[in-house]
Amino acid sequence: MHIGVIGATGTIGSRVVTEALDRGHRVTAMSRDASTAGLGESRENISWAGVDVLDAESIAAVLPGLDVLISGYQPGNAARDFADTVERSIADPTVYVTAARALLAALDRHPRTRLIVIGGAGSLETSPGVTLADDEELLHATLDRLGLPRGYAASVRGARDGLNVLRTSNRYWTYFSPAEFIAPGERTGRFRIGGDQTVRDADGLSRISAEDAAVALVDEAELPRFVQRRFTAAY
Repeated sequence: MHIGVIGATGTIGSRVVTEALDRGHRVTAMSRDASTAGLGESRENISWAGVDVLDAESIAAVLPGLDVLISGYQPGNAARDFADTVERSIADPTVYVTAARALLAALDRHPRTRLIVIGGAGSLETSPGVTLADDEELLHATLDRLGLPRGYAASVRGARDGLNVLRTSNRYWTYFSPAEFIAPGERTGRFRIGGDQTVRDADGLSRISAEDAAVALVDEAELPRFVQRRFTAAY
């Protein structure tokens, strides 16, 4: 399988690249500046390409030959400068809608390519029909717990709006909402899969390592279970 990964230098994207390569897939790793991102690359079955996820023409140019495109787009690169990504996300929360529309427009020319978008946990339901993004008090409490500024609520809602754009499309899209807390850690391969509701452990926590999120994403790329649907993964 040929998998494209937008945001291939990011926290989740870089691990998706590694997971896909370890399973024997061919990978086109994409970033804003592939000329520097791919320097020193020595792994087999990987090539690097530059892409602007806010520009449908740029995305369409890298789609030929891809079976699946996984987009881990974020404003900035949280793996390198988390504070900058948070600041950018707050400054323009509409970028998630712009990216969703650009991705779908590019897929209009390549309708057989599957799209998996890595989004946020804020659009997961905390009760039937009610998302975290809808509940300002709970959202602020969650941001406080995660050490994020309350202004980041605008970005959470922006990511939710991006999901809603995908939901209007008839393309082969899938949206992945990771757990509320995700960070580099261990690849265990053991986690639970959910749909629109937050998955929590016995202590009420919603968490997963970036490595295991990558396992869940490549699992979905290999064996589609959530076409035109959202899914989540957590311990």
